[in-house]
Amino acid sequence: MAFEPPQRLVRALGETAPDGDAWLEKLPEVAQRAVALRELTVERVQVPGGRSSLVLLVRRADGTPAVLKLAPPRARPESERAALAHWGGLGAVQLLEPVADDGALLLERLHPDVSVRSLPEAKALLEAAGTLRRLWVAPPEQHTFETVAERTGRQAEAMRASVAADPEAAPLIDAALAARAELLSAPPEHRLLHGTFRQSKVLAGDRMPWLAVGPDPVVGECAFDLARLVRDRVEDLIASPSGSATTRRRVKRLAESLDVDQERLRGWTLFRAVESGVRARRVGRTQDGELLLEFAGWL
Repeated sequence: MAFEPPQRLVRALGETAPDGDAWLEKLPEVAQRAVALRELTVERVQVPGGRSSLVLLVRRADGTPAVLKLAPPRARPESERAALAHWGGLGAVQLLEPVADDGALLLERLHPDVSVRSLPEAKALLEAAGTLRRLWVAPPEQHTFETVAERTGRQAEAMRASVAADPEAAPLIDAALAARAELLSAPPEHRLLHGTFRQSKVLAGDRMPWLAVGPDPVVGECAFDLARLVRDRVEDLIASPSGSATTRRRVKRLAESLDVDQERLRGWTLFRAVESGVRARRVGRTQDGELLLEFAGWL
């Protein structure tokens, strides 16, 4: 079958490689080889899929359902593999193939069309937070995962460089950078974190009711990981006349439910929202950027 990448993936990769993407051009051939190597039968391409990988719903030679995930090197698939292996299926999708020369990930099949986001908001936050807690474990000794300081350092440089082109965002950028500097001065713990956790990254499973997928793992404090969950369904928050008050309550409730310092959660939520908002405006997703920066202003 033809392995056409979903348009969502094409657009997202175009934002990070505006001059063209050699990986996308080679993807159909790469997918064919990965499928043949594992003697898989492809059922379909998952659509709309993710923003950084092609996901194929497949069956193994013995008929077992599985997922084959293909991502470009810049999406750090080997880092994802190492994190999934370390979690060993506790709170996260199970890795079915510990080593692969081609960088493809063979994973247990969850229910790809049923995420925590399908639940009512309060229930969704509760289930997502419970899943996230299971992932916060000590990293392996002598790990090679990126740290929160390293990742946010790159992001901070890009934010500073954006001020000239986006002066309206300068006050929020300054506040976010100041929050980062203070937070990194005394991190309370070093845990293996999901890195990009949100409701849509938690899928229904058979082995456990809910399991996390798609980590971009990083090592640091738990508040950094939880911060992305705070702004889930940001479009609904912005549309609500009580959005600002709801956001503050959400920060408090999530911090208390997961034993995370409320002010540290607020600080990382501010940094991550501003970083995402500035980046969205930089690549032309103006509406997304405006929503995120308005949300950040409430913090």
